Amino acid sequence: MSAPPVVAVVGPTATGKTALAVDLARRLGGEVVNADSMQLYRGMDIGTAKPDMAERGGVPHHLLDLWSVREPASVAEYRLRARAEIDRLRDAGVVPLLVGGSGLYVRAVLDELDFPGTDPAVRARLEGELDAIGPAGLHARLARLDPAAGAAVLPSNGRRIVRALEVIELTGGPFLASMPEPKPHYPAIVLGLDRAPAELDERVATRVDRMWATGFVAEVEALVAQGLREGPTASRALGYAQVLAQLDGVLSADEARERTVSTTRRFVRRQRSWFRRDPALTWLDAGRPDLLDVVTAAFADRRIER
Repeated sequence: MSAPPVVAVVGPTATGKTALAVDLARRLGGEVVNADSMQLYRGMDIGTAKPDMAERGGVPHHLLDLWSVREPASVAEYRLRARAEIDRLRDAGVVPLLVGGSGLYVRAVLDELDFPGTDPAVRARLEGELDAIGPAGLHARLARLDPAAGAAVLPSNGRRIVRALEVIELTGGPFLASMPEPKPHYPAIVLGLDRAPAELDERVATRVDRMWATGFVAEVEALVAQGLREGPTASRALGYAQVLAQLDGVLSADEARERTVSTTRRFVRRQRSWFRRDPALTWLDAGRPDLLDVVTAAFADRRIER
């Protein structure tokens, strides 16, 4: 019997990817492989909506809690770990469900993707500029040089802004255009969940209210003691950056919460824009009552396998 395809469940934040993936895993005999870049960090639980044991419903979840909050994110390291898990599952006849909203991480696993090179001197100069003028100043430059990349990269994500500017300088072309056309590494069924923008806006607000109500500020305070402020990636995560500003007295509690809502809503639009560029992705309304049946049937006859 041939190894099963990978089933990727992707799409914007707050669409319901985790719940669908758990239900699918139960039906298909699968296991979940995390593709949310912030859920890779230990202790970043409430702010990333990391599924707890009850939400996992007895389904094994892999690649959660890999890194300390001090460590920078590494797509290359993630790809190695994710592919090792997926290969192990497929060899055992288990369906891997790759689940998350981090588009670059999903693509790095599913496709043969060679990242553009790096230059230590250029990187060091841009990082010096980041320290001197902050991410907003560099983001304005990125938006001028490559509007598509400016729309895709958060203005607060200094590390990705630096990387985009480095690629533009080294290749002489736009950052996103330097990414090659995808060549599949695995047979895969790629499902994109989405909801109406107004509904997603409301779900984001509800999620953020729940974060604050369930101890998010205390989570951030505990992570500060573990080096969160020194983490080049984790410290800029949605919600975490805003709570750090609250702890520093830059924002009030209400301002931090509202800023988290508005920033997350903008991020949702960037996620949608990223995933919409993938012609192999099949979009589904996350609110349709027969969603699980539709996806199960599609898997059974491979109608949407790429």
